[in-house]
Amino acid sequence: MTTRKNPLVKPFVKWAGGKRQLLPEINQYLPKTIKRYFEPFVGGGAVFLNMQFPNTTINDFNGELTNAYAVVKDNVDELITILMQHQNSNSSEYYYQVRSWDRDGQLSQKTNIERAARFIYLNKTGFNGLFRVNSQGQINVPYGRYKNPAIVNEEVLRAVSVYLNKSNVKIYNGDYEDALKQCKPGDFVYLDPPYAPISDDKQSFVGYTLNGFGSNEQERLKTIFDDLSAKGVNVMLSNSSVPLIHELYKDYMDTTVIVKAKRNINSNGNGREKVDEVLIMNYKI
Repeated sequence: MTTRKNPLVKPFVKWAGGKRQLLPEINQYLPKTIKRYFEPFVGGGAVFLNMQFPNTTINDFNGELTNAYAVVKDNVDELITILMQHQNSNSSEYYYQVRSWDRDGQLSQKTNIERAARFIYLNKTGFNGLFRVNSQGQINVPYGRYKNPAIVNEEVLRAVSVYLNKSNVKIYNGDYEDALKQCKPGDFVYLDPPYAPISDDKQSFVGYTLNGFGSNEQERLKTIFDDLSAKGVNVMLSNSSVPLIHELYKDYMDTTVIVKAKRNINSNGNGREKVDEVLIMNYKI
């Protein structure tokens, strides 16, 4: 499948575990034909925004994130106006005031556009671009103290809006399995779940939703991988190269490749080094 790509169509939020650096490998191992494209753990969207396929469905469990995609698609002008207001008011004090909306009841009174602008603003100005919530579902990322954070990236927001509309991208918020029920033979699914930890370090998982993704969830995902394979759906999965994943997907050893990715592997921001990850396919490569 060939599409004419707009280089301005790219992520408008920072996201832990983003796949931008793995795009060359992901592109290299795409199936030869793709009827429809599904990405049920979309996150920051580096993959689907790079591919720019028509007939695309995205999903994420994070409702603030999927609301932001929907608002970029349907209300980009109003979104940019509010983001500019956030940019003009940006300070540490203002950041914590806006962050507190999910603590003092204000968030439930805001429009979807206001919520999306808050989400993007906090993402661009919070420490390390993290999205992390506590056990009450409240964002708890501290202020990042950047000199000139790119709060309003108007060109990118408008380009993404055009693509989402032109390709009629479907946006879902819920369990990944529900987003995959409509898959048919010849469709292509890219799975990028929360990774299996490479160590016992608690920093291995970023708590960006309240639903944990432990070994039971990895096993459930493998079952869905097998079910999609049986239906004739082409699937590619990213994960960490650890014994749990290799054991789960041992039946796909011939179509598994190991790739190198630069990741934060501990709580120290300087702890970025290349680690092994896997791309597992259910089709010949």
